Amino acid sequence: MTTTFGSDEPSSITDVRQNSDVAQNESFLVTLRVQRYVPEFHKAPYWDSWTIEMSGTDRVLDALHRIKWELDGSLTFRRSCAHGICGSDAMRINGFNRLACKVLLKDLDISKPIIVEPLKALPVEKDLIVDMEPFFQSYHEIMPFLINNHRDPTRERYQSPEDRQRYDDTTKCILCAACTASCPVFWTDGQYFGPAAIVNAHRFIFDSRDDAGDLRLEVLNDQEGVWRCRTIFNCTNACPRGIQVTKAIAEVKNAILRHAV
Repeated sequence: MTTTFGSDEPSSITDVRQNSDVAQNESFLVTLRVQRYVPEFHKAPYWDSWTIEMSGTDRVLDALHRIKWELDGSLTFRRSCAHGICGSDAMRINGFNRLACKVLLKDLDISKPIIVEPLKALPVEKDLIVDMEPFFQSYHEIMPFLINNHRDPTRERYQSPEDRQRYDDTTKCILCAACTASCPVFWTDGQYFGPAAIVNAHRFIFDSRDDAGDLRLEVLNDQEGVWRCRTIFNCTNACPRGIQVTKAIAEVKNAILRHAV
């Protein structure tokens, strides 16, 4: 294991590519270079590197597990389902926001160290763990739940397939924060609601069963709301669920304009 303390070396962004010469059952050596931060002992982040043997079916999360379980139990990161559903293991991998459980090591350039960092623009608590409270505060403000002012029905509220399709894409959000932490506006202004909050607002604004769309549009028609979006598409590229995030934000903008007429 190689450990370097006090380094301020920036991340190198390595293009994701397919290593066609690595078979699924073939073992190979890979080096992970991880940004670490332990506030009790260090005032600034530093870097640790480990070279480990992995196989073609292993993912970045598997490599982090091996380091933690076999080499350095102090390495700290979030994870849960390991199947791309919980969203807890979002981090920067070679400069891109990804879920560690979804990135195959053999799909990266393993001839170079794989750079692993915490999500950008959220306060780092320790190593790869960030404080998600600012992220969830924006999420709560958009009222991410069904609001229906009519009398409770005696059975489920019916909805046509067409009405469901209107917001189907934005139901896929797993609140991993990969999109929000990829947004340059959020990097420079932590007060911006961020793509994830707007996506979850979209999910209810366009739900035919919901009666609070106007309230959510008012919340987002704010100086820190949808109008801060610069249509850069970082959020769409970062989403591990393939949500058309930028499109959803544009649809919320259009809904605000129609509501104002």
